[in-house]
Amino acid sequence: MIIAYAKSDIGKARQTNQDYFYISDTLNDVKLYILADGMGGYKGGEIASQMATTCVKKYIENNYKEISKDRDSLIQLVGSSMEYANMVIYEKSKENKDLEGMGTTLEICLVHNNKVYIGHVGDSRIYRVRKQFIRKLTQDHSYVQKLVKDGKITEAEAETHPKKNMLMKAIGCSAFVEPDVSVKGFLKDDILVMTSDGLTNMVTKEQIFNTVQGNIERAPGKLVDLANENGGIDNITVVVIKNI
Repeated sequence: MIIAYAKSDIGKARQTNQDYFYISDTLNDVKLYILADGMGGYKGGEIASQMATTCVKKYIENNYKEISKDRDSLIQLVGSSMEYANMVIYEKSKENKDLEGMGTTLEICLVHNNKVYIGHVGDSRIYRVRKQFIRKLTQDHSYVQKLVKDGKITEAEAETHPKKNMLMKAIGCSAFVEPDVSVKGFLKDDILVMTSDGLTNMVTKEQIFNTVQGNIERAPGKLVDLANENGGIDNITVVVIKNI
């Protein structure tokens, strides 16, 4: 059985909350969890994150029953849902001058048979906690992450780099996007943590690990409080999913 809890907060410095999330009902056949962190203009980011979440949810739920639930089909489903969301948002931004340049990060967790099918674009993150370890399952699509990959700066330097928020890839900013889609084990007692960068810029990986070890229902709220205590400079969204 899968249980999930989430919390989204405007933080201390923003006028609007441009994050958006979806968690499927416990009774739903499709175990689907989505998180998006929008950007672009006063309203653009808010619209982009909501549209991305809605598009992915509809696309996956409409096609889930039709496909054989093998690994390749589920990978294809997750990837296609993100490409579809990208197309819809990109077209919308072209129609409306006020929404020009809007985009969003997008994280998807689709759980099936002790596996999680992960879709990822941007710098929101997904972690997995298993026993005494926490592991980041996504790679930020950011300029700073590229510098790390190229060996120009260290992971530690990346955490405080002035261009930390510069994205190399987002949903809705260009006609085509290539999402990262991966498959990971999601065994009994494993915990998945989906977060926007409003959390990870304020809270350490160790603090995330320690918080989700406790009451799983209260963990998202505690993490949001922690991010706000540490400055809350952005919108903060946390989704915590446990295989019980």
